[in-house]
Amino acid sequence: MLPIDKRGKRGAMKIYGIEKYSLVDYDGYVACTLFTGGCNLRCPFCHNASLVTGVGAKALDEEEIFAYLRMRKGLVDAVCVTGGEPTLHRDLPELLVRIRALGYRIKLDTNGTKPDVLAALVEAGLVDYVAMDVKNAPSAYPKTAGVEVDIAAIERSIALLKEGKVDYEFRTTVVAGYHTPQEIGQIAAWIAGAKRYFLQPFADHGTNLTPGLSGVSEEMLGEMQRQAQAYVPTKIRSL
Repeated sequence: MLPIDKRGKRGAMKIYGIEKYSLVDYDGYVACTLFTGGCNLRCPFCHNASLVTGVGAKALDEEEIFAYLRMRKGLVDAVCVTGGEPTLHRDLPELLVRIRALGYRIKLDTNGTKPDVLAALVEAGLVDYVAMDVKNAPSAYPKTAGVEVDIAAIERSIALLKEGKVDYEFRTTVVAGYHTPQEIGQIAAWIAGAKRYFLQPFADHGTNLTPGLSGVSEEMLGEMQRQAQAYVPTKIRSL
């Protein structure tokens, strides 16, 4: 059963940003990306600080978004729903149903902390691709996520995706002072058997939750990839 709160009013979920045309958010497809607000993590390197904290964020008109999607049918292939953390919102299934009704493919970005919601969306056929951020090795999760995290929930989401009921990827944003080659190797061992894993070098866009962070050296990034390759196919992808 979809996790919809029947007592809630339609439209409670708000969209705070839209990238109308993207060639990089969903490999192989022209995509429109929608940004939800709010997140249950506080990763210092998050580049969507306003969406996480709500400071300076202004909701868009949902009907204008859908008018755009109707107009772009045939020119845009897919809709990516990202955040923030989309699975926190009870109206996410309804949003995806409306997008699916227009004939779009759907990609979901998630931190994997809500495995029951993720499972319901997969079972309902409301997502075609899931990109799950694995923040760090289990022992380093609190430091990297900025809060205490239910590791068992993360593991359930990993196991769910590895079942292969939906296409997927795992990915880690790599930040100096937060990730080591050994920890990347531990992540890869954790997700061993997965289809694909991406290392994303941190880039400072000036909108990060914590200023002054930096990426790792090319040499260290290469060593991280070598550590991960022992367990899972691993590529480096720029943010």
